[in-house]
Amino acid sequence: MNAALAPLSGSLAGASRERLLVVGNGMAAHRLLDRLTGSDAAARFAITVVGAEPVAAYNRVLLSAVLAGETTRAAIGFGSEAWYAARGITALVGDGVAAIDRTARTATLASGRVLGWDRLVLATGSRAIRLPMPGADLAGVVTFRDLADLDAIEAFAATGRPAVVIGGGLLGIEAAFGLAAKGIAVTLVHLMDRLMERQLDPRGAALVARALTRLDVRVELGATSQAIEGDTRVQGLRLGDGRVLPAGLVVMAVGVRPETALAAEAGLAVGRGIAIDDGLRTSDDRIFAIGECAEHRAQTYGLVAPAYDMAETLAATLIGRNATFEGAVLATNLKVSGLPVFSAGDFQGVAGTETIVFEDRPLGHYRKLVVAGDRLVGVVMVGETTDGPWYLDLIRDGASIAAIRRDLVCGRPFCEAA
Repeated sequence: MNAALAPLSGSLAGASRERLLVVGNGMAAHRLLDRLTGSDAAARFAITVVGAEPVAAYNRVLLSAVLAGETTRAAIGFGSEAWYAARGITALVGDGVAAIDRTARTATLASGRVLGWDRLVLATGSRAIRLPMPGADLAGVVTFRDLADLDAIEAFAATGRPAVVIGGGLLGIEAAFGLAAKGIAVTLVHLMDRLMERQLDPRGAALVARALTRLDVRVELGATSQAIEGDTRVQGLRLGDGRVLPAGLVVMAVGVRPETALAAEAGLAVGRGIAIDDGLRTSDDRIFAIGECAEHRAQTYGLVAPAYDMAETLAATLIGRNATFEGAVLATNLKVSGLPVFSAGDFQGVAGTETIVFEDRPLGHYRKLVVAGDRLVGVVMVGETTDGPWYLDLIRDGASIAAIRRDLVCGRPFCEAA
């Protein structure tokens, strides 16, 4: 699919339907389009989606699985040309929006093409953070955010040279795992004293670190990345203690920032993300924002589930239903280097809460529940996470656990049988 494949036709731009322009063609945008085209929206809107990447929407979460050889690029794609065409959606890829004119209600693409709109949805996502350190501009320094990054990492893996990954969050761990799966010697460098500190408590993080070590990933915790060594190409990473880790590739996986430049230049209210209300509206009530680019009640979300919730809410709003987004309980449910991990809510525990812990060391199963009064407020699970969604429902609903408190750590089947 390319920008020339789906020009705006007279029927799509007809005056009988509102022009709905979606800027960004990632996971949040795709969920929105899927929900809109499964409703009566086709009779109400002429829908166009514009994406800067030269491919249609795909599952960004599975990039690490492609790197590790667990799935293929084709398998992580969401929509083909036929998918958009069957739903009457005009899809323009490889030609991102460069500017928005709120007065004229137009969007100018990088190619110079101008599209009109009546309602606009910003789903511009996030951009990967690049640390401003000496050597950061050398060849062989990459992020791990999109298919272009994957191309660069896979090309390097063919050389067999060692690699360093900076960042011990989910993306960094998965990048290290994927490289190790290709037989590359990998060192994972993390500034904090434990991996995934935003998703795991110290014990859960230690189990993940142990799993990585078994996969021959060297883990350096509490380590400062000082500079990237090399003349024109990466030779190694110098740490704060003076050591130099040899490497032909440095992957920066140190987080993301909401992509807000387009909104800010258009004069919309922007904080850390694009400011939205409970109806996903920006400071211009004709313009909406969803996903990682949006800031709701001073909170931005870098996870897929809240982005999907926003997309579901906006789809309902656009077709005239009464729907609001009231925020999300942060939850992580995934496999980290093949190890199931789940966390949700306030799993660190604060004064006035009670912590319940179960661990089966031979099996590598760990479970920690945080209880406040008669409510479950947080959970961490490593190794066996089947009950994760059930715990999440208890947290979201604020349901009383008084009747099952004694058996709660044993999981849903045990509580229901008790």
